Amino acid sequence: MMGILDGPPPRWFTIAAHRPFLKDLAAGLWSALSPLGPQAALSDALVLLPNRRAVRGLTEAFVAHAEGGGVLLPQMRAIGDLDEGEPPFEPGDLTLDLPPAIGAERRRFELAGLVAAHADLLTPSALGAASALDFADAVGALLDSLQIEEVAWPADSLDLAPPDMAEHWAVSAKFLDAVLAAWGERLAELGVMDVSARRVAVTRRLIERWEAGPPAGVVVAAGSTGSTKATADLLATISRAPKGLVVLPGLDRSLADAAWAQIDDQHPQGALSRLLLRAGIERGEVRPWDPAAESEVAGRWRRRLINEALRPPEATADWLEVIDNLRREAVGGADPIAEGLVGLTVIASRAEEETAAAAAALLREALETSGRTAALVTPDPGLARRVQARLTRWGVRPDSSVGESLAASPAGTLAGLLARAAADPLDAVLLLAIVKHPLARLDMTERGAASETLERWGLRVRRPRAWRDIEGWLTEANDQGRLSDAATAGAAELLSRLKDALAPLVANAAATAHERTLGLVAALETLATGPDGETDLWRGAAGEALSRLFSSLLHDSEALPPMSPSAFAELIDGLMARTPLRRGGASHPRLAILGVLEARLINPDLTILAGLEEGVWPSAALGDPFLSRPMRTALGLPPPERRIGLAAHDFAQAAAAPEVVLLHTQTREGAPSVKSRWLWRLEALVKGAGLTLPERGEALDWARRLDAPLSDPPASLRSAPRPSPTPPVAVRPNKLSVTAIERWVRDPYSIYAQSVLRLRALERPGAEPDARARGTAIHAAFERFAREHPDGLPSDSERVFGGMLIDELRKAGMAEAQLVRERALADNTAAWAMGFEAARRAGAVIHVELRGEMTLGSGQRAFTLTARADRIEVRGETADILDFKTGASPSGKQVKAFLAPQLTLTAAILAAGGFLKIGACTPGQLLYVRVRGGRIAGQELPVDGGDAPALAADALDRLQKMIEIYSRESQPYLSWIAPQFIGKYGADYDQLARLWEWAVVGEADGEATP
Repeated sequence: MMGILDGPPPRWFTIAAHRPFLKDLAAGLWSALSPLGPQAALSDALVLLPNRRAVRGLTEAFVAHAEGGGVLLPQMRAIGDLDEGEPPFEPGDLTLDLPPAIGAERRRFELAGLVAAHADLLTPSALGAASALDFADAVGALLDSLQIEEVAWPADSLDLAPPDMAEHWAVSAKFLDAVLAAWGERLAELGVMDVSARRVAVTRRLIERWEAGPPAGVVVAAGSTGSTKATADLLATISRAPKGLVVLPGLDRSLADAAWAQIDDQHPQGALSRLLLRAGIERGEVRPWDPAAESEVAGRWRRRLINEALRPPEATADWLEVIDNLRREAVGGADPIAEGLVGLTVIASRAEEETAAAAAALLREALETSGRTAALVTPDPGLARRVQARLTRWGVRPDSSVGESLAASPAGTLAGLLARAAADPLDAVLLLAIVKHPLARLDMTERGAASETLERWGLRVRRPRAWRDIEGWLTEANDQGRLSDAATAGAAELLSRLKDALAPLVANAAATAHERTLGLVAALETLATGPDGETDLWRGAAGEALSRLFSSLLHDSEALPPMSPSAFAELIDGLMARTPLRRGGASHPRLAILGVLEARLINPDLTILAGLEEGVWPSAALGDPFLSRPMRTALGLPPPERRIGLAAHDFAQAAAAPEVVLLHTQTREGAPSVKSRWLWRLEALVKGAGLTLPERGEALDWARRLDAPLSDPPASLRSAPRPSPTPPVAVRPNKLSVTAIERWVRDPYSIYAQSVLRLRALERPGAEPDARARGTAIHAAFERFAREHPDGLPSDSERVFGGMLIDELRKAGMAEAQLVRERALADNTAAWAMGFEAARRAGAVIHVELRGEMTLGSGQRAFTLTARADRIEVRGETADILDFKTGASPSGKQVKAFLAPQLTLTAAILAAGGFLKIGACTPGQLLYVRVRGGRIAGQELPVDGGDAPALAADALDRLQKMIEIYSRESQPYLSWIAPQFIGKYGADYDQLARLWEWAVVGEADGEATP
């Protein structure tokens, strides 16, 4: 390594892509500087690196190179992650007259306020806070681009939008004129400046100082591609210093000159090409950092292979000639393409979960070798989190740069729930989530029993419209003897405390973010404080992040426009989703999960590159929402494709590592994906050489076997068989209604669960009235009308009936807004119903909701059949039985086949005199009355299949046979013996029966539905 400081400046070096950059850098500096003053010269040196992770990696490389001895490290600074007051970028008087940088959130809020104030230039409607923030992010990105590229916004921006361009570009130019002018004034008013502008200004001042008086000590800029003008000029200045060195990452010195001249923005060498051009340096002037290491056979052909695969598209026409030249260049008859593929493998998985499983298995495998390191590199944070979760299977926690978001933490979820509660404080689902949240204490020592009571009898009833509704339901349950006085009091106290906790939330239609945040913080404090006055809300990484977020909203959000509760909830959710949590604690020292930027210059033993799909890596070249491509070109801004070139350089660097696995997912989010262009080109080059990319099929096999069911699993892991309980005869039901008989015929297991296990389905919390509630209201309206008007129809019968129907819907909990639609349906229903009543009442005695029963058999196992008839019309010795439906009615075939025996069994009870108020009577017509209220408001659907007495007798005979069969203890209560009804009727017990395990998953085991 002697000679890196020899010779006159400028001094430009490169470390080949296949070499461990930081290790080689540390070794080179150690060798070159130690002789100058054993370690003193090294400690006096200044090393500038791209990011803080690279600083940490170089520190570890120096320590490793010292082999256990002491070492005085050089000063190391991250160019791309600067803190104020950190030399050499804040050397005393250099920044005395520069304003401080504006905070990131304050900048977003201020820009959002300006966007909202000038929104009339873009759209006739006002922008909400969330939309204003989205626009502010776009404006902020444009500002950053202008400042980084050191481009001034023109005084007359309309020159950017010529007349032949679409009109909306001129509109956006006018909008930007106003916002950017106002932004400059606002920054001056606040006494701050943009971060990017300040960083460029500090860098420019440092360049001026070092140009005027170059630093006397050793200054090394390593690993940077100089992607911005200021950074590029700083690198050029350092290279000209007396002891200045610039070390580039992975400059391709072997690419043909013709191909080098064709490099564009999307090429991996594009940034380095622009840097050398700006610095006035020819590629041939860049020397290898360690010539001996660069020419080593190991890794050399990998680097050549990757570089050739990613050469400019215009230079790929001679790929076959390039392959021939490479093979002629090889020594000893070795195939350079095959040598380049040594250590490089590819995996094509079916979906994201399989990709995560394979990556996790590869990382875990690396731990089997002592001292071996491995890293997953991906720009996809979702995949990174999946892999992180998969590694918990082995109790392994990698060093991950991808943290969870604040929104996913307990403190964040509680804040989000309360923010949404401001918009709808009576949402029963929200109230349940708040009451049951682990951080909610409500100043109560024990609230478990009270929360269960409140849930069952206060929130799983109907959609409450006021707090008094919930209180009334609790009181009603107490009056009915379902709740004890103590339980009622406990639930009422919890409800009262919950109501008081939510009181600070600002429910006004429009309020400032400051006002809403104050209310939210107050509600959170009240909710999370226990009897001891303590709270866990603000503890830990999540609590600290949440407190910083609220502090920013309280102190920096005055520029945001007033917002509704729902808009504020959306704002809070968005801000928390953007806030990462990086929890402390020990991580595995040999495993890492890194984003692309964090992985720069990191060289583990095994590198896994994942997310190699178009739109992921590389990401799509997104257009500018405010500026067209010609407008950006006129301004001097880089094209969007430049980001692809930087990503390509990162990929080329990582893919040249000694052992690399390339992971590609064939489908993403259920849709086919497109393989990354870099992987396509690599495959094409290798195929042109008559070879194929090696695969790691065993990794996919590991992943699939880890997730596959065992060939002979224990009973706890097998798919559940169709349940077939055989309870003792003594506990089997001996009294059922005709509707229960219908369920018994179709799904015996539901009768077992309801009548033997005594399980009842709970109402959904805060459920809106559904079709069942509408059917109940129809029944109730016909019943009320018949009871209140038994002798004839009033003159305004349609109005009376329609009013009754609306009343019943209101009782069912239907909101007034929903009743607007229902009134139109009620008018249709009433008109049809009154015609129906007029026709049916002639010569009939009407009985509604009449109860009847009959006993079959005798002794201890006598069976009682009950019925509650919607309507019975008696005409002399015969009577018609009517059943009102709002949905589909059974067919005649189903009735005759005993699959729908409700009406026929009711007729059997009628014939036996089971309806005492009527006495024995011959069944007449069996009629389903379908009431919809739509275009066809109602229909009379008589049962077809034979006369009623015969159908009733047949149904009764079938029932007696069923009773006899189920009187045998060996007869099981099978689930869904009539599978044609699955999913069409009530399925309260399907989850308990594990229906989909034995009906779908279990098909291979012979447990499919018969």
